[in-house]
Amino acid sequence: MSYLKTLNSTDVVITPFEVNKEFSFLGPLVVITEAYGDSEYGVGTYGGETTLNNTINQNYIDRFLAVDTPQANFFNTGTEPTTGDFISYYQKLVFNSIKQLYYSNFTTSSFGDTPSTASLVPGVNSEADRFTGPITSQGRFYNFPQTTLTASRYFPTESEATLGVMSIPSKLYGDHIQPTSFYLKFSSGSSNSIFYEITDDGEGNLLLNNTNCGNIIYNQGIVVLTQSSSINNSLFATDFVSASNISCSFSSSFDIYETQYKCTIRANEYNYSLNPSLLKNFGQNEILLSGSNEYHNFVTGSDFSPYVTTIGLYNENQELLAIGKLAQPLPTSQTTDTTILINIDR
Repeated sequence: MSYLKTLNSTDVVITPFEVNKEFSFLGPLVVITEAYGDSEYGVGTYGGETTLNNTINQNYIDRFLAVDTPQANFFNTGTEPTTGDFISYYQKLVFNSIKQLYYSNFTTSSFGDTPSTASLVPGVNSEADRFTGPITSQGRFYNFPQTTLTASRYFPTESEATLGVMSIPSKLYGDHIQPTSFYLKFSSGSSNSIFYEITDDGEGNLLLNNTNCGNIIYNQGIVVLTQSSSINNSLFATDFVSASNISCSFSSSFDIYETQYKCTIRANEYNYSLNPSLLKNFGQNEILLSGSNEYHNFVTGSDFSPYVTTIGLYNENQELLAIGKLAQPLPTSQTTDTTILINIDR
């Protein structure tokens, strides 16, 4: 038999905890593989399809070449160069988007542009006090900082500046990419004999041979390669986008919420059992009321305590939502409170 007891808000605790999963990609269009260090590199591009509820979801990791192409006339959708293996975008629009979102404060200084401010000069003219000085928005943008330290981002501003951009879908990285977990390796040269290994420093910076070569935005799955001290920037980005021998690995991060229900049995509660097996005439269809002398003698003694085997959670309509089974029957106490904790992940 069962008893009902209402849980208060203080009896319910919701706690988030972070889970991680590591992903490694070689590409689905593998023609050959060659060993390099402890990894294998597939000839092809990243990609994959998962079926959820009979719907195919794209899990493609795409690469884009972003170029600040000169624009003498209006933007021509028919002649502007495009980029992308799975989704096609215009190279110039990708460049402008990356610049606006992540580098608009770093166009004149790698440590961020000084915000332009105006000064209030009393009585500057006969009308009233007026602001004088620059009123532009330079240095005032939010560029998604990945660290609490002073950010340092390099952005190329030369003619036809080139960037390499990787876009990781949120289905793969969850809430964000785990800092220090990103690893990228790709080939260069006609014989694919040179490999570049890139890691992140945990502060949003990408490192090639211990020098900064770009940035990673952990919570958006965006990787931007901006420079290389060993080769021309445009060739570095082009090699990244066109490389056939390429691999990528990272750890995703996702918050799972655990709800804990605290079910407390007071010392003066649940000290009586309605289990029909305690009746002397059990099995003879006898219906006996509480306090009947037809219970077994050991039940009516003051030392008797019922056992708890199952906890059920009900909603306000007394509909059963969840059942928790104890590993072994738990006796209730007549002198101290008994607390049972139920944890449910969601």
